[in-house]
Amino acid sequence: MLMLALHGVRTRWVTFVGSFVALALGVGLIAATGLALAATFSAPDKGPERFAAAPVVVRADDQLRVRTANGLRTRPLARTAPVPPALVTELAALGRTVEDRTFPVDLAATGKESEPRTQGIEPRTGHPWSVAAAAPYRLTSGRSPAAPGEAVVTAGPGSHLRTGDRVRATTPAGATTLTVVGTVADRGFESAVFLGDEEAARISPAVDALVVHADATAVRDVVARTGGGMDVLTGDGRRHADPGPDRDAEALVSVNALLGTAAGITLFVSVSVVASTFSFAVAQRRREFGLLRTAGATPGQIRRTVVAEAVVVGVLASAAGWWLGAAGAPLLAARLVDAGLAPAWFAIGEQTWPLHTAFWTGVVVATAGALAASFRAGRTAPTEVLREAAVDSRTMPVSRWILAALVLLTGAGLLVTALVLDPGDVLGRKAYITRPLLLIVGVALLAPVLAGPLVRALTWLPARLPGATGVLARENASAGVRRTAAVAAPVVITVALTASLLGTVGTLAEAKATEVRTATTADLVVVPGAAGRTLPPSFVERVRAVEGAVAGVSRSTAVTVLEEGTALVTSEARAVDPARLTAVSAPPVVAGRLTDLDDDGIVVNEEWLTTTVGERVTVWLGDGREVSLRIAAVLATGTGSNGVYVTARNAGGAGPDRIDVAVAEAADPGAVAAALRTAAEAQGTGIRVLTGAEWAAAAAPGMSDSTRTGLWLILSMALLCTGIALANTLVTATTDRVRDLAVLRLTGASVPQVLRLVAVEAVAVVTVGAVIGAGVAAVNLAGVWGALALLGVRSGVVVPWGTIGAVVAAAAVVAAVSAVVPAAVALRTRPVELAGMRE
Repeated sequence: MLMLALHGVRTRWVTFVGSFVALALGVGLIAATGLALAATFSAPDKGPERFAAAPVVVRADDQLRVRTANGLRTRPLARTAPVPPALVTELAALGRTVEDRTFPVDLAATGKESEPRTQGIEPRTGHPWSVAAAAPYRLTSGRSPAAPGEAVVTAGPGSHLRTGDRVRATTPAGATTLTVVGTVADRGFESAVFLGDEEAARISPAVDALVVHADATAVRDVVARTGGGMDVLTGDGRRHADPGPDRDAEALVSVNALLGTAAGITLFVSVSVVASTFSFAVAQRRREFGLLRTAGATPGQIRRTVVAEAVVVGVLASAAGWWLGAAGAPLLAARLVDAGLAPAWFAIGEQTWPLHTAFWTGVVVATAGALAASFRAGRTAPTEVLREAAVDSRTMPVSRWILAALVLLTGAGLLVTALVLDPGDVLGRKAYITRPLLLIVGVALLAPVLAGPLVRALTWLPARLPGATGVLARENASAGVRRTAAVAAPVVITVALTASLLGTVGTLAEAKATEVRTATTADLVVVPGAAGRTLPPSFVERVRAVEGAVAGVSRSTAVTVLEEGTALVTSEARAVDPARLTAVSAPPVVAGRLTDLDDDGIVVNEEWLTTTVGERVTVWLGDGREVSLRIAAVLATGTGSNGVYVTARNAGGAGPDRIDVAVAEAADPGAVAAALRTAAEAQGTGIRVLTGAEWAAAAAPGMSDSTRTGLWLILSMALLCTGIALANTLVTATTDRVRDLAVLRLTGASVPQVLRLVAVEAVAVVTVGAVIGAGVAAVNLAGVWGALALLGVRSGVVVPWGTIGAVVAAAAVVAAVSAVVPAAVALRTRPVELAGMRE
């Protein structure tokens, strides 16, 4: 049996090339992603960075800790409290202490020994110079700051800052001019500006962390006597005082999700391509199997032969994929680092189990893909050896009908259930990536049934044009339904995936943008020059004093609620001025009134468990304070962007970061805008004054880097597999049709006419696949649109026409070339010889 399988693979190697290449690439990508995933599981333990040379660090606990019936639950606080002055004094009695203060510093472009110029804002973090030794930072040029207005800055390779430069700087205390008197090497975890200790204390009086040169036990005793709420960090624990101590872990979570999804889609596409290829190969070999049956072969022997051929192809392709994965994994890791999706240290480790897993996955995929085809081969009757007609009969067995129905019903049932029970679940990334696969598989299984009617419908007009090309293309595609389905199936998968994934992402982005535009009624919006910054209090007061401006000042904060007594859930919130809220915004209220919001109230959305107006809910504010607030109003859930509203009193210490301005009826809009821009320019900090439409466009969330990279990785793999499947199927089919082409030549058709017929037929079949795939995508996008409508978001569906057109065009070109080239090669032989050629 093995020798027969090897002989079949060697004789019909053209038929198996597509399966081999697609499977090798699939195994290679699975191996590469597996190696990258394994690298995330063995991430190195990072030591402290900012305080690596500090013996003991004292700072406020940055975690909200709530005891529940199921144990202690924690969530990060939006704002960490400072170290109390009394504790600073007590700890100073134990030994030398160094006070750390952290505050934002925005630098303008530099000017060497001249007046500073404002040509863009560079966000940095400020500290007192004395704490630089805790890292430790060491001067690479210049000297330490000795007077107000002097600074030392971090400067890595290619930095534009040099000793002697003068820069325009903005701090919470206002705008000033700094002279760079020294530089230190950039250590990678922050871009810092070090000022003199006294100047740093003037800018930011609060002590954010305290370095204590004393015995840790003694420090803990003093902290315990003051009532707690402080962390005493030593050893590796000092890393928790670093900027973004969990940033690497969060990045690895995104990498895991990206690579896992890519591997899953790759497996799906590989199985589909291999199954389609083997199904078509079996259909092409009916007479061969009929001859074997006539010679005495049993159905079981035929099935084992087909499966053995698949195993041979699977082993060879998996071995090639093993090598591709091992070679490609370091390139993938480097790409993730370059794109900023993975930490700089991320690299492939020594694990080999992903290679073994990918190898055997490839073998199993090849075997599973050929299994269904083997049963069809086993049912081949001995009389098939006498078959001469090229028209396919009984294109689908009953088992395939049943499987297609089950898959389609499952996919549709899951979509309808989600729409009825939880429309928001349809919008989740895992859901909109994986749920369409069931519908795609179900429709792809029905391709032999759908292909015939669609071919006749789409070629109705070409068949009525002058000449025989349209008629022959229509009849050939309709007669060879299995060949048509084998070509159309990969196009169905790729078009459906492309339109569903990109369309869903685009539709969600448009829905979020619609929410932002609808909720913002302000004529002008004032925001800081850099993300994460706040607006200076003096500037806020100046904006409030502008004649004709109704200014609604707001702050970004967060609130946390304990749901069902077990889970802490944190929601983004805005602390607003209730008296101005309705004048500058129009959130989608479904219950209550925004005007009822006060210092004792809160506005929630429908996702909260408690949504009854007037009821009280216990929440923890951004600084960890526990308060009980009355629900004043409830907002529609929407896409999840309709957050919580509280007042400034409950902002948890957050500073103002946005001012929505409505122009009074009697005021001149141009004069108000000019006054705001004049005030912003006077600050010299890059504060932006935008129109409501400009702000809505800038604030609308777009596609994240990880999502964009993941989608293009998935779609690139799908398109590559589609190209391979098209080329393989059409080369095989055209090679088997050389006698038909010879008959056309003998009846008077010229070589160009035959080649044109072959190309038109290939493009027509690709069009059929594109139409079927577009239909599947339409159902998926309709589900997304329905979910948005049920959530109260009225937004249109975004269809990526350009990308879909490019995919279909690429598939059409590949199909035409793959059909025309072997036909042209075959037609170089005399038609009489081709017509008499044996199979």
